[in-house]
Amino acid sequence: MKKLCLLSFLIIFSSCKETEEKKEVPIKELTTAEKIANAHGYENWHKVKTFAFTFGGKIEDPNSGRAWVWNPKTNDIKLTRNGEIIEYNRNNMDSIALKTDRGFINDKFWALIPFQLIWDEGTTISEPTKAESPIKKQELNKIVLTYSNKGGYTPGDAYDIYYDDAYIIREWNFRRGNAPEPTISNTFEDYQDFNGLKIALSHKRGENERNLLLRNIKVEMEE
Repeated sequence: MKKLCLLSFLIIFSSCKETEEKKEVPIKELTTAEKIANAHGYENWHKVKTFAFTFGGKIEDPNSGRAWVWNPKTNDIKLTRNGEIIEYNRNNMDSIALKTDRGFINDKFWALIPFQLIWDEGTTISEPTKAESPIKKQELNKIVLTYSNKGGYTPGDAYDIYYDDAYIIREWNFRRGNAPEPTISNTFEDYQDFNGLKIALSHKRGENERNLLLRNIKVEMEE
């Protein structure tokens, strides 16, 4: 009888211990940057084989702008501009590639800013606040992305990023050198879905002002 009681006690104790251990596993709270990235389809990025897009240019001129093809797995880059083709690998760059790469980093930033929030190192991201957006004057959520003064192509720059309650980016300010006033402000409009990636195609500075376009977007996924 004593052995039976002892066995029952051990079973109950073991069960309670397992329950306690299960309760102790914390659920990781996503950061604001992760929530923004996920809202734009970051969970699909690991399957991307090639990411192609054209930065800038005019709709009526299909050969205008900078046309990029990027293989994120190998870091192979191809640029086509004004009929000229430059190919390089970001892991092994000569002087020509380094000069070209500045354009790639800039253009990719416009296309994939939601993902850059978690990719880029040497940055600080503020706590979210409510603020009026610079162009459409809407009340949105706002974070400030600031780059370190050391390294990179744009040291010390800052971005005020305005996003809605679904964590979709709607506008931004770019502030060169973390200046108090914006260098430029743009909207993020005309979102389209490319194999699960949500990308804004239009970036207006205001009504009847220049609209910076992203065009010819193609996302090839691994099988």
